[in-house]
Amino acid sequence: MSAIDHAATTGRRRVAVVGLGSIGGVIAGALDATGRHDVTACVRHGIARLMVERPDRTIEARPRMLTDPAQADIHDWVLLCTKAQDTASSAPWLQRLCGDGTHVAVLQNGIGHTERLAPFVGAATIVPTIVYYNGERLAPDRVRYRRASDHDFAVSDDAGGRAFVELLEGTGMQILVSPDFKTMAWRKLLLNAIANPITALTLQRQGVFRREDMGPLVLAALEEAAAVARADGARLADDEASKLRAMLMTFPPDAGTSMYFDRLAGRRSEVDALTGAVVAAGERHQIATPLCRVLLTLMRAADAAPIPGLTEKAK
Repeated sequence: MSAIDHAATTGRRRVAVVGLGSIGGVIAGALDATGRHDVTACVRHGIARLMVERPDRTIEARPRMLTDPAQADIHDWVLLCTKAQDTASSAPWLQRLCGDGTHVAVLQNGIGHTERLAPFVGAATIVPTIVYYNGERLAPDRVRYRRASDHDFAVSDDAGGRAFVELLEGTGMQILVSPDFKTMAWRKLLLNAIANPITALTLQRQGVFRREDMGPLVLAALEEAAAVARADGARLADDEASKLRAMLMTFPPDAGTSMYFDRLAGRRSEVDALTGAVVAAGERHQIATPLCRVLLTLMRAADAAPIPGLTEKAK
C-alpha cells in the first residue's frame, strides 16, 4: 500500500524519523504518543522502546524500527533529524522514503535547508523548520526534553509550514508560523553560531554565559554575526545582539548545546553549518568576522583531535 493509499484508508499518516538522537528522539516520542500516526524510526541500531523525559511526565514510545534503508518504502512525512553535516550520508534513507507526495521536514540547525536537501529527495516537498527545544540524549533509548523558548518550532507561513503544524497536533509542541522565515532562521543561527562553540570549547553547559566576563565577548560576537545577517536580507532590530545576549541568560544553566554533547562524545561537530555559515556569508558580503572566524578555527582544531574519555573527565 502506498503512503497516499494508507492515509486515505486508515486516516493515519506514515511518518519516518531519520536519526533518533536528542532532536529526533523527542519528536518521534511526541508523535508516537498522540496515537494519530504510524511512526517509524530509521536508525543504525534498533531499540525496544524510547523513553522521553518531559517536565510533566515521561513518555514511553514504541515506534517501528528500521536499521536498513532497503527495508524502507515511501512515507507521507520524513523528519530529517541528523546533523547538517550528515545529510549526504542520509541519502540512502531519503531516496527510499521520499515520493512525489512526501513532505520532508528538516529539523536541522543552520540555514539553507532547502538547498541542502534538494539533491536527495526528488520531487518531495521540503519543509524547513527552526527547532527551539533543547533535547539531550541520556542513553540510546532515553532522551530529555526541555522547553527553551515560547515555541518549540518555527515554520514558514506557507502550505508546507501549515501542514507541519497539522502533523504535530496533539503533541503539545508550540509552533510559530512566520511570514519572514529567513529572519527567524538567521536569528536562531546567531545564537547557535556563538553559543555552541563557546560551550564546546569551554566544556561547560549554558551556565557559562552567566559569567560576568563572558558578556562582552558574546555581545561583540553576536553584533558581528548580526551585521552579516542584515547584509544577507534578515530584518533584525538594531539592538538584536543585546536581545539575544539577554535570551541566553534565560536558558537553563544545566542545558547543553549540540556541539557540547558532540565534543564530549568525540563526534565531529556541526560548526561549519553554524559558525562557518556566518563566516561564509560574511565573505560573500565582504563583512569582516574576526571573532566568528576564531571560534570556527578553534572548533575545527578541536574536531580534528578528539580527546579519548572526555565524557568521563567532564562529569
